[in-house]
Amino acid sequence: MKAEIIPVGTEILLGNIIDTNSSFLANQLPSLGIDLYFVSTVGDNQRRLVDTLKQAWKRADLIITTGGLGPTQDDITREAVGELVNEELKVDEKLWQELQDLLSRYLGEIPKSNIKQATTIRSAQIISNHMGTAPGWWVEKGGHIIIALPGPPDEMKLMWQESIFPKLQQRVTGEVILSRVIKTFRLAEAKVDELVAPLSKLSNPTVATYINPDGVYLRITAKAEKKAEAQRRISQSEEQIRNILSPHIWGVDDDTLGSVIGELLRARNLNLATMESCTEGLLCNTIASGMESHIYFKGGLLAYCDEAKVSCGVDTSIVRQYGGESTQVAKAMAETARRNLQTDVGMSIGGNMNPDKNSGQAFIGLSSDRFEQTFTHMLRGNLSRMKQRAVYAALFDLRKMLLEEV
Repeated sequence: MKAEIIPVGTEILLGNIIDTNSSFLANQLPSLGIDLYFVSTVGDNQRRLVDTLKQAWKRADLIITTGGLGPTQDDITREAVGELVNEELKVDEKLWQELQDLLSRYLGEIPKSNIKQATTIRSAQIISNHMGTAPGWWVEKGGHIIIALPGPPDEMKLMWQESIFPKLQQRVTGEVILSRVIKTFRLAEAKVDELVAPLSKLSNPTVATYINPDGVYLRITAKAEKKAEAQRRISQSEEQIRNILSPHIWGVDDDTLGSVIGELLRARNLNLATMESCTEGLLCNTIASGMESHIYFKGGLLAYCDEAKVSCGVDTSIVRQYGGESTQVAKAMAETARRNLQTDVGMSIGGNMNPDKNSGQAFIGLSSDRFEQTFTHMLRGNLSRMKQRAVYAALFDLRKMLLEEV
């Protein structure tokens, strides 16, 4: 089965919101053995949406729309699907009564415009929305399936997991498609591609590389009639990749640097404190986002200027002698974080970033009873990207030190 996803909303085209729905759905479809070939974003214009649906109708068996199911005039997905299949929209009285009961219970009033969300067509099966007011549609006609999902990600995901995924599972036949992502660091994408070139030439499983802010990822994708066979093929390729890239692999699939650092700290019964300047709290936030981070992370200090560093406990003479951003000050900041929060490990980031030239330096400090070390990293990109790369560099440095302390 071939699929196409159509995110609907001018706010996506203008960059006001990020389309996370398509990436979620794209991740879900392979486990059903469904091939996704196109994602076609369209604004809140019925003519253009109908044209996009017609194009998808020609090249896909399954069409999934997200968004455009609200009560306002620019919510036009229902009308467009109705036009596509040449069916008239009518108010479903039962659905409208249920919607009125819901609105009166939570809002105390019933806006008249919400009646639009109770309209349907003859071929549509209504999919309940247990988080919002926009029911979904499942439409079957002419050998095609059209699924209309709400735009808010939490509503869309719940509807997919509760209703759509199980329903599709019963319908699809054929191959299972599974994938595995291997995450590497401190190797250029071209170098990774060069090292795994023999694997990249395989047709099943396939191996593809792509770049992320925290390194280069390799995606292994396998097709098979049975899940176990697909997993076996992926495992074989993963073993070969690990033999080639082992020193540079830091995680797989849903692993984040924050979660990986957390696992290392917990395994060694260590806790951590941070101090940062130019990254403005991003380091602290990244570490704190790990599962149960309160077990291993005591907190972070933010010292954006020299006076703040000194007030936190960095020696004034070090700041005066070496300047506010230097390896020496970074070392002192790591020691200060460790001392002030009474932790086993202290980590710091300082740096000089010049957004006008898209370049800079990050100074990393690490401190514990067993190691004291500093690192310097050259940065490129806009200011936001340089801050992000500085944080990832620091976490990679800490990971290396923790692994060496085994």
